[in-house]
Amino acid sequence: MSNSNSFEEVGNGLFTFKDLTALIGRWKKQLLWVGIVAVVVSSAVSFILTPKYKSTVVFYPTTNNSISNALLTDLNQRQKDPLEFGAEEEAEKALQILQSSKLTERLVRNYHLMEHYKIDPNSALKKTKLADKIAANFSFSRTRYLSIKVDVLDEDPVMAAKMANGILDLYDSIKNEIQLEVAIPALDIVKRQMQAKENEINAIKTELQKLGAEGVTNYEEQSRALNEEIYKARAAGKMDKVAELVDQSKNLVQYGGQFTALTELLQLELDKLSDLKAKFERAEVDVKETLNNKFTVSGADVAEQRAYPVRKLIVLVSLLASWFFAIAVFAMFEKFKPKA
Repeated sequence: MSNSNSFEEVGNGLFTFKDLTALIGRWKKQLLWVGIVAVVVSSAVSFILTPKYKSTVVFYPTTNNSISNALLTDLNQRQKDPLEFGAEEEAEKALQILQSSKLTERLVRNYHLMEHYKIDPNSALKKTKLADKIAANFSFSRTRYLSIKVDVLDEDPVMAAKMANGILDLYDSIKNEIQLEVAIPALDIVKRQMQAKENEINAIKTELQKLGAEGVTNYEEQSRALNEEIYKARAAGKMDKVAELVDQSKNLVQYGGQFTALTELLQLELDKLSDLKAKFERAEVDVKETLNNKFTVSGADVAEQRAYPVRKLIVLVSLLASWFFAIAVFAMFEKFKPKA
């Protein structure tokens, strides 16, 4: 089959593997030189590229959001175990925090990333350049086991490890701050309710003190004692004593209903105050105490080998791409070559 006829078939969609091998055989010397040049150039480029080192941390988020509920609630009433690894919901929440502007801003500030990445602070595109660098060098992902993986690339292997481990600390502190945004107002609300309840109780006690000044200190005991005294006085024929005791009984009856109502109300309010004090103590724990929000599976170590560029891969891809392009060029050359 002639070259021209062969590539007429190519144009008609009849190009086969046999035709390809034949084409390579005809241009094998040229393809060899193309390969040599591609290997040399790609190798040189791979050495010119600045190497980067990767550090990785893996952790599980915890399930606890409230320390008091996790530790101070009866075991039978707890909805979650504070030592339980977080599942899909917790992993998604952790990713949201890791990708938040709060964490990014502190990462930039704590590790001076503007200077570290050599970004001109006076540049009009400084924020865009910084964002591009962060996007290229930091990645957060969820593993198949629902843990969180944090990868950090940097030209300095020590810096990469520092930032990877530092991200875990930032995650912890930011989550605690987010929870405090709710916990502190909640503590203030419970405190105000508790103080209001104490004022109500003090008002009831003041009313009871006024009834005490009228001689009513314990209606049931006093009523029973007066009835016994009246019975004894009548049995003894002491009618003057009976009249005196009846007057005391009338006074007791006059204020007895109020005393009983206030006493029952006082007990009810004291029970409510006791519940509020328990809530206050738990809310105070949520504000003043902190727990670790993660279970670290593996911390970041200083990388000993570069992660980028992968020179073998660069050379291989360059070689294959060069050969593919060269074969296409040679095929087009033979197709459109003027007939002798």
